[in-house]
Amino acid sequence: MTNPQDTPPTLTTDAGIPVESDEHSLTVGPNGPIVLIDHYLIEQMAQFNRERITERQPHAKGSGAFGRFVVTHDVSAYTKAALFQPGATTEMVARFSTVAGERGSPDTWRDLRGFSLKFYTSEGNYDMVGNATPVFFVRDPLHFQHFIRSQKRLARNNLRSNDMQFDFWTLLPETCHQVTWLMGDRGIPRTWRHMNGYSSHTYMWMNAKGQKFWVKYHLKTNQGIEFFTQDEADRMVGIDTDYHTRDLYETIERGDHPSWTVKMQIMPYEDAKTYRFNPFDLTKVWPHSDYPLVEVGQMILDRNPTDMHTEIEQVAFQPNNLVPGIGVSPDKMLQARVFSYSDAHRARLGVNYQQIPVNAPRVPVRSYSKDGVMRIHNVTDPVYVPNSYGGPRADVARYGEVAGWHADGDMVHAAYTLHAEDDDWGQAGTLVRTVMDDAGRDRLVSNIVGVLLNGVSEKVLQRAFWYFRNVDKDLGDRVEKGVRAGQVGSQPTSAEQEVNKVRAAAPVNV
Repeated sequence: MTNPQDTPPTLTTDAGIPVESDEHSLTVGPNGPIVLIDHYLIEQMAQFNRERITERQPHAKGSGAFGRFVVTHDVSAYTKAALFQPGATTEMVARFSTVAGERGSPDTWRDLRGFSLKFYTSEGNYDMVGNATPVFFVRDPLHFQHFIRSQKRLARNNLRSNDMQFDFWTLLPETCHQVTWLMGDRGIPRTWRHMNGYSSHTYMWMNAKGQKFWVKYHLKTNQGIEFFTQDEADRMVGIDTDYHTRDLYETIERGDHPSWTVKMQIMPYEDAKTYRFNPFDLTKVWPHSDYPLVEVGQMILDRNPTDMHTEIEQVAFQPNNLVPGIGVSPDKMLQARVFSYSDAHRARLGVNYQQIPVNAPRVPVRSYSKDGVMRIHNVTDPVYVPNSYGGPRADVARYGEVAGWHADGDMVHAAYTLHAEDDDWGQAGTLVRTVMDDAGRDRLVSNIVGVLLNGVSEKVLQRAFWYFRNVDKDLGDRVEKGVRAGQVGSQPTSAEQEVNKVRAAAPVNV
């Protein structure tokens, strides 16, 4: 006798209608043609043909989880944002990702890692698009699109190219700080749980008195920093291409919830004018000796998604989601991203993407946005402003003061105004000489040489040697020596040649 509890629920169409058969199509006799009125078959085929949405341009491969942010230290003197007030707990979602690879690419390729957060605050959604390093490759958004294209695939053969990557990098010295991070140990984190997150960008905080501060976010992993060597990562590609995705899911599933300590660097507003580096340059860090880390709270991830497509693939992070008490800065890359992220979501997910549950705020929405594809929330009259029928209005008295800054001058195509110690090479050199130890420097040289030996042309090699000598002369000398020795070394076996061909196709993704 069948246990009623073992009986599966009745299968339905997408309209909720019971399905007549899930084994056989409707045909004219057992051997006859399929008929067009088999609406369930048509629904299944049509849905299947359309179930893939456009993947993200960068950051296509990734996964994430849900959790909470808990304030443990009082920073209300610096911001009035509700999620940073003493005792506040805010639900959130995080997504980790690689940058250059497609959705099916291996998790353990050498690549920059995305670290994006959405906080469902009592004042609307606050989003932060971050990475696992405190800097980025470019400081002007005009270079960003070209940078991403240089990390993708060649037009002529659809293969990745180390030559293309290093051609771009060595022609743009501002990339050297991030490239040095990438080619070092942080370029391949052991898991997403064992890497830090950074806002990288400088933001503005404003307190209840209207006082303004410049800030950078640091999310320090409580699991400790761990990384794969290049050989370990290469082996993992052949064992489990989804290693990072699997690790995060299985760790949370067994109740071992990863966490990060959220800390801030806080710069008084006036300091930015005379600071020795340009504090809004995305290729620079603020030394902790100048602006020590201030602890704010804990981020804990404790719930896996139940549907990766609706909750992670369709999650849309956008830095224009800024709640009262938080604003943008003169960081040019941040200003461009305030537009570009939301524009990308409208193109990828549709104009009403913020009504998708994972993107929907946990507070009432009272906007005048109307209609469009996939709009599911009802619109009520009036649908325009100003109006005399009681429609929502801006609360200028409460929210009218923008967290902004004074700016004037002629419209020019120009770089940032230089500060006393601004240059492209200095901080990358400090990273090599001061932050890395001898073993870390050895791995850095090995990683760079391994890439340059695979498909990089002589003219780009010459620039690469110059590039790394500007970072650190000893580093550049060792890189050139390693490359030249590798070029005249013993011939690899046929099996090694095949492995090298595969590695040459995509050893570095950023």
